[in-house]
Amino acid sequence: MTEYFNEMFDGDQVRAPYSALDGWTRDMPADLRAMKQAEAEAMFRRIGITFAVYGEGGDPDRLIPFDMFPRVFTQMEWRKLERGIKQRARALNAFLLDVYGRGEIVRAGRIPARLVYQNEAYERAVSGFVPPRGIYSHIVGIDLVRTGRDQFYVLEDNCRTPSGVSYMLENREIMMRMFPQLFRDNRIEPVEGYPEALRRTLASVAPAKCTGEPTIAILTPGHFNSAYYEHSFLADLMGVDLVEGADLFVEGGFCWMRTTEGPQKLDVIYRRLDDAYLDPLCFRPDSMLGVPGLMDVYRSGGVTITSAPGAGVADDKAIYTFVPEMIRFYLGEEPLLENVPTWQCAKEDDLKYVLDKIGELVVKEVHGSGGYGMLVGPKSTKEQIEIFRHKIMEDPDNYIAQPTLALSTTPTFVEEGVAPRHVDLRPYCLVGDKIELMPGGLTRVALTEGSLVVNSSQGGGVKDTWVLAE
Repeated sequence: MTEYFNEMFDGDQVRAPYSALDGWTRDMPADLRAMKQAEAEAMFRRIGITFAVYGEGGDPDRLIPFDMFPRVFTQMEWRKLERGIKQRARALNAFLLDVYGRGEIVRAGRIPARLVYQNEAYERAVSGFVPPRGIYSHIVGIDLVRTGRDQFYVLEDNCRTPSGVSYMLENREIMMRMFPQLFRDNRIEPVEGYPEALRRTLASVAPAKCTGEPTIAILTPGHFNSAYYEHSFLADLMGVDLVEGADLFVEGGFCWMRTTEGPQKLDVIYRRLDDAYLDPLCFRPDSMLGVPGLMDVYRSGGVTITSAPGAGVADDKAIYTFVPEMIRFYLGEEPLLENVPTWQCAKEDDLKYVLDKIGELVVKEVHGSGGYGMLVGPKSTKEQIEIFRHKIMEDPDNYIAQPTLALSTTPTFVEEGVAPRHVDLRPYCLVGDKIELMPGGLTRVALTEGSLVVNSSQGGGVKDTWVLAE
């Protein structure tokens, strides 16, 4: 039987970070817990935090289950993570600037050219363009898993539009409302400064033609998008406009926003839609979500788009395997956070190994997300494994494989009381004139006993993430 690191208990002893929560749990009667859980759900519904799961029928706007038992990190643990995450964000941005420029890392033979230049996320439309401050990815979500007291691994990098930060903020807000005494008794680093830090980051990458205070807006695909709540939530907290493509137009080398008081020049667009839909004159001609001519304004320095078009090549799962090499190549440093060992099915030897051991591995599509397009070998039926085997053989370039990690567990409220459940973590790193990391993040929890899949689309939940102040 696999041994999993329990973040609260070391044998029978409660680990120091969780000492304040041990009594809190034991002193909470079952009926009070049920009442508080119902109260939390009512708050989420009232606020309107839902997510959409397409194509499954039933309620398209569901609540992500919220677990009231917080996950806790010590200051020392967080500092280690912070250094590693910031290092990774610097290297990923250096890579993006390089591969849209001279491609030194490819010339040096450190990354195969085809993985970069034949990648469907590589946008030739921005080749040779240097965005303000040379930054391509301004909001980097690094997905981490823990396997031991001092062992953390990076599962994947999200350099385009990492979602979920609204849950980080609302989980904290709701916990503070429901259990104010917990926050009086414990010194916990705040996360509510994120919207202001995000606004500051976006303003710091204003384009060359911007004069005065930059005007910022969030560009959303609209209310049918699964993360629409988050788009409107962040716009409210930042005090900026939430716009759709139809609200914007291009004229005289600038991007303008239609307002009740006439057109207003827009300087920074925090886009929450994919590259393909940004500009029908440059990308998909059938897109109704973007702004015709936007890319011309972007390339001429009239507007900044964050994160930059083309940033997605850095969060491709095949490119992921080379991030430690990027850190050495661009920064001259050793990686502070390890990658999960990864086999690339595009390589003949790796493919043979994966097909041989498929029942023991986690296999993922290179461009997959949300827990879709993946196989968890040990949890799959023989039939599911055989179907996936054929998919890999038909298109080996489209798959990578990783070992089934022994993800750490944290205490979670379940029907019968408190039980360990597997978790991961997505901290949010902001990259502008400086690099900032919020002391916390989105902890996702696999609520099904034994499950390692934490994605909300696959039945996972969320919990508040504490970083203890010194």
